[in-house]
Amino acid sequence: MGRMHAHAWRTAPRFFDLPRTPVLALLAGTDAARTAVAADAWGFEESTDDWRRAIERDDIDVIDICTPGDTHAEIALAALAAGKHVLCEKPLANDVADADRMVAAADRAAAAGVVSMCGFSYRRTPALALARRLIEQGRVGEVRHVRAQYLQDWLSDPEAPFTWRLDKSRAGSGTLGDIGAHSIDTAQWLTGDAITAVSAVTRTFVTSRPMLSEQIGLGGRAHEGAERRSVTVDDAAAFTASFSSGALGVFEATRLATGHRNSNRIEINGDRGSISFDFRAMNELDFYDATDPADEQGFRRIQANEVGHPYAAAWWPPGHGLGYEHLFTHQSVDFVRAIEGEETARPSFAEAARVQRVLAAVERSAAQQSVYVPVEGEN
Repeated sequence: MGRMHAHAWRTAPRFFDLPRTPVLALLAGTDAARTAVAADAWGFEESTDDWRRAIERDDIDVIDICTPGDTHAEIALAALAAGKHVLCEKPLANDVADADRMVAAADRAAAAGVVSMCGFSYRRTPALALARRLIEQGRVGEVRHVRAQYLQDWLSDPEAPFTWRLDKSRAGSGTLGDIGAHSIDTAQWLTGDAITAVSAVTRTFVTSRPMLSEQIGLGGRAHEGAERRSVTVDDAAAFTASFSSGALGVFEATRLATGHRNSNRIEINGDRGSISFDFRAMNELDFYDATDPADEQGFRRIQANEVGHPYAAAWWPPGHGLGYEHLFTHQSVDFVRAIEGEETARPSFAEAARVQRVLAAVERSAAQQSVYVPVEGEN
C-alpha cells in the first residue's frame, strides 16, 4: 500500500488539475535501512524509522497511514491533534472503540479545517461510480437485493506462509476485515442504505501456517519442517444482511476460493432495473433497464471509459481502460480537493466507523450462532 499510495501522489497532479501539488517529503517505516531503500525507489525526499518524526515536522501537512490496523488509531489521533490532514487505509481500526475515538478526533479537528478520509479505494472505480450515479437517478428503482462476493485464493494452499494479516492482534480480523470490509462499504455507498442487522458464519480452514523469511511474497511456500504459527483470524466469512430500506443482502468473503485471484463482485436488483459489476472486468458495468420494451430487455454492457464517466476524462481516449493503480490516483485527487474545500472528503471516518460496526456485528453473530439441524422425517 505504501508503494501504491506513493505512486498515486506522484501521478495525481500529472493528469488532474489540482489546487496543490503533493510533495513526497518523508517515508516512515519500521526498519531504517529498508525504509531508506523504499524512499529512494518511491520518490520520497527522506525516510525515518519513527512515524512520530512526520507528526513533529511543520512542513508536513498530510499523514497517509498505510500500516497494519493495530497502529491506525495511535497514528491518526496524534496526527489530527497536531493539525495534520489524515488519509487512513481501511479498515479504519481493529475495533469499534478505536474507530469511535478516531471519529471523535476527526470531528474536533474538522472544526479547525483539518480533513480526514478513509481509503476505501474501490469507490474510485469509474464503473462503480457510474453505478452509484444510476442508482441515485432512480434507474434501478427500489432496491430489493444486494449480492456481494469478494473472492481471493492466495491462502488456498495450506502451506502458504504466515503473514501479519493472519494475526488478530495486528489485523483485527482476517478475510472479513481485509476484503469483506470493501463489500460492506461498497454496498452501503451504492445504495445509500445502512446495514441494520446481520446473521453470519465464519471459518478458519487452515489453523496454522509455516513461518518463513520476508523475501518470499504471497503465494510462496515454506521449506519442509518450517516452524508453524497459529492462525487467529477467519479464512472466510458469509452473512445475510438487512438494510434500512428493507432490502436483503447476501455477502461472502474468502481467501480460499481456488482460481479467483481478486474477484470483487456486486449485484443490485431493484424494481426498475439491476446493476452488476466484477472487478476482473473493472472498466465494465452491466446494466439492466426493466423499463425498456419487452423485446429489447436484457443486460447491456457499458464500457465506463467515456469522457462523461466519473474520472475517465483525465485519462486515455475512449476504449482505453484503466487499472487498479488508477483508483488510488483518484483517491489522492479527491483528498487534495477536499483539503482545498472543493469537495467533501468521502468516506469520512464516521462512514468508515459504520463499516467497523458491521464487521463487529458479523463477528458477534458468527461467535454466537445458533444452528438448527434438520431431522430425518421431520415436517
